[in-house]
Amino acid sequence: MKLSARNQYQGNVTHIKEGAAMAEVTVKVGNLEFVAAITEGSVKSMGLKTGDSVTVAVKATEVMVGK
Repeated sequence: MKLSARNQYQGNVTHIKEGAAMAEVTVKVGNLEFVAAITEGSVKSMGLKTGDSVTVAVKATEVMVGK
């Protein structure tokens, strides 16, 4: 899979929280966890399950930090 996003990380799915239309997929990359909100259809079409090896791609115009 080729993507234009430069920030790509290999990790493993640790949790999938399914909802009515959307799902939260948690991916552990080293000591970090990424949580992505994707459609239930995407979870099903990719056959995602806990333990799967996946690529997390981050492409954003803005990153905010607050305290």
